[in-house]
Amino acid sequence: MSEGVQAKGFPADSGGGPAGDDRRVRVVLVDDHRMFRTGVQAEIGRTEQTGVEVVGEAADVDQAVTVITATRPEVVLLDVHLPGGGGVEVLRRCAPLMVAGENPVRFLALSVSDAAEDVIGVIRGGARGYVTKTITGVDLVDSIFRVQEGDAVFSPRLAGFVLDAFASTDAPPVDEDLDRLTQREREVLRLIARGYAYKEIAKQLFISVKTVESHVSAVLRKLQLSNRHELTRWATARRLV
Repeated sequence: MSEGVQAKGFPADSGGGPAGDDRRVRVVLVDDHRMFRTGVQAEIGRTEQTGVEVVGEAADVDQAVTVITATRPEVVLLDVHLPGGGGVEVLRRCAPLMVAGENPVRFLALSVSDAAEDVIGVIRGGARGYVTKTITGVDLVDSIFRVQEGDAVFSPRLAGFVLDAFASTDAPPVDEDLDRLTQREREVLRLIARGYAYKEIAKQLFISVKTVESHVSAVLRKLQLSNRHELTRWATARRLV
């Protein structure tokens, strides 16, 4: 998640996203890395050039819900992995705003992850698109305006997968066991399955060791497993590692 937007910048004569028209879009940035939010703000938030006005920022689920509710932006740039339940939890709690008459709040996932469960989770939750953090600044602005207009936007390598998962008659079934887990529990599960120690997981996710232990206990209980070895086998069988 700490990966930055690798932008080429906007040509001096292009005007960025609006490119000569008067389009404007109000955006909220949701990401738990302050430096990343600062970078995105610097890249896309030059309103006179891009037409994008960043009206708020948030670093976790509770902050996101508060800021989104208060500012009612047209588009939210939403990271998938957030303290407090992840992007899926933000979508769940903001669901009423997505169908708010003529001015719905639309969500565009912006994440370093291209894992299948992350993509499907936020799209199922109501996001209008999913792009990865390797996107250029120009393309990100374009994606924001397309989502504002109601289009669905995906990074090229994800588009085919999303179509297969949601439109195909032979789409894979929903994994009910995996759906029982919160986004944070899935993150801990994946790291446990990769062999990380509790202290290493705590450091990587910016949480306490005690919190890691609580998440592991919850995962074992929900999946009806006895120990981390069974958990690792369970995750490997589902290709989550």
